[in-house]
Parts: sequence; C-alpha cells; structure tokens
Amino acid sequence: MRVSKLILILTAASLLAASSPLRAQDPPKESSSKPVDPTGAPPPKQPAKANKDNATQNSPDQPAWDPLRAEKDLEVGQYYMRRGDVDAAIDRFQDATVAKPGYAIPFRFLGEAQEKKGLRKQAIKSYQRYLDLYPHAEDREKIQKKIDKLFKEVEKTKKQ
Repeated sequence: MRVSKLILILTAASLLAASSPLRAQDPPKESSSKPVDPTGAPPPKQPAKANKDNATQNSPDQPAWDPLRAEKDLEVGQYYMRRGDVDAAIDRFQDATVAKPGYAIPFRFLGEAQEKKGLRKQAIKSYQRYLDLYPHAEDREKIQKKIDKLFKEVEKTKKQ
C-alpha cells in the first residue's frame, strides 16, 4: 500500500513537471539609441581608469557586505605580512573592513600593518576603531599602550 502511494505521488510530480513549459532566458535586447555622429567619426575614447589593488573597487559586481570575502582578505593579508609586503597587506585589510564593516579584527591587523609602514596617524585610527568595535577585547590594554605610544610619537614629530 505504501509503495502504491509513493508511485502515485511520483507520477503526479512528474506530470506536473512535464506540463510546465521550460523556457530559456531571453537574451538582452540591443539598444539602438546610440548617438550617431553625422561626420562618421568614431566616438571619443574614455580615459583609462586607474588600476588600484582594491578588490571591491575593481569589481563593481562584488557585493559591499561579504563576510566570506572579508575572512579571505584577512587570510591573504596575514600572508602578505609574513612575506613582508606591507602595502599589499594594508590593501587586503582595508578590503576586509569594507566587506564586513562591523568586524573588529581587520582593524587590528590594519593598525599593525600601518604601524609597521610608519603610518602612525592611520594606525591610531585603526586601533581605536578596533577598540570601539570590540570594547572587551582580551588585548585591550596592549592595544591601548600601542595607541598611547603612537600618539606620543606623533606629538614628538609635530614639535620638531
């Protein structure tokens, strides 16, 4: 009895599937509203865009909020830091902050990379953002000491 009910259900499902027409997606229609130059001259070329090493800006089809991409950016940024390519690491950590803005970890790594490169003011901002997002961080005292040290260095360079 159970087998006959199963056969009946499968038959009904296959009939429903076969009765619905399958259609391919229509291709986009070409727009014929392009401006035509009466002289027959080719249209002016657009200036080339500057190529930045920023995944979010280079590919506009990427969603702004993408936590998986943020994790991957962190992983690759840490790899670059181990290799000594601080500029590439900074780019990846900045991408991670764009991909997942409320995530504190990329700001800590970004601060470390900026500090290593000598970008003290930016490092202070990144570390402060890390502490703002993660006020109960285990390394809060360590990060606060780094902020204080960097702030003193910035003040010292201003006096000179």
